[in-house]
Amino acid sequence: MPWSKNDYPDSMKNLPDEVRDKAIEIANALLEENKDEGRAIAIAIDRARSAVGKGHGNDEGRPVYHLQPKEDGWQLIKENGQRSILTDETKTDLSVRAKEYVKEHDGILVVHKEDGSEDQRLYEN
Repeated sequence: MPWSKNDYPDSMKNLPDEVRDKAIEIANALLEENKDEGRAIAIAIDRARSAVGKGHGNDEGRPVYHLQPKEDGWQLIKENGQRSILTDETKTDLSVRAKEYVKEHDGILVVHKEDGSEDQRLYEN
């Protein structure tokens, strides 16, 4: 199903207009090449960010979230934030929800180890 500026996947709703328009164009082209819809969307968003995103492909302006330990479990917190967005007893349980939240907000997820050090960064260009 081809997408338009008024009808596009939910995963594109938080993209800047210019990036979203480019992602729609790329996704439609990938669908014409018989790419799977989900894969076409992911590839299109990544390529659109690189092509027209702020700073031409860097992550400037995107919110950064941290999946990190806290006294009684794990939390998702926005960088420089004061309060937890999501919490859970285990890193594994929170990880699934945190990834979904960060994707919906077109952010970058920094996953920490139990000792608080950085383990990995996800959803960067």
